[in-house]
Amino acid sequence: MNFTELVKIRQSTRKYASTAVEIDLINKCIEAARLAPSACNAQPWKFIIINDFTLKNKVAEHISDVLMNKFVYDAAVLVTIVIEKPTITSWIGEKVKNREFPLIDIGIAAEHFCLQATELGIGTCMIGWFNEKPIKKLLSIPLNKRIGLIISMGYSTPDYPVRLKIRKPIDVMSSFNKY
Repeated sequence: MNFTELVKIRQSTRKYASTAVEIDLINKCIEAARLAPSACNAQPWKFIIINDFTLKNKVAEHISDVLMNKFVYDAAVLVTIVIEKPTITSWIGEKVKNREFPLIDIGIAAEHFCLQATELGIGTCMIGWFNEKPIKKLLSIPLNKRIGLIISMGYSTPDYPVRLKIRKPIDVMSSFNKY
């Protein structure tokens, strides 16, 4: 599939089949994320893949609540992206330019991961709504680290539709040479 087709079908999946995701396919997604660019090549991320059913459901308890994310229990895999210490040059750039480069970097890496999953026929959903402290404890993440993002992953149910993307028109969301 070409890139345009890939980005058209990539979507946030919120209904998963009860099928395990093969380790070799997860590793292809990890490799895609590993190859993502980052400020000063800092690669300020660590991906924790949670495919143990019991641990996944314990983590899901701290992602799902009354309002959000009930679907995470059905995902075969949860991927926690921990923000790692940037390189000294990235850190200096962050302070000088007042930009949180590690957050930008993990977003790029996460999208690489999700696009690779989509190409492989696997659904994903990026999640920013979670209770960090208990998840860090469950995953033995050091106290001085932050979880930047969690990705649910699994095969979509056969009836899960590819939704039409409703986006702003190009002339509203972009311009040339001035605002």
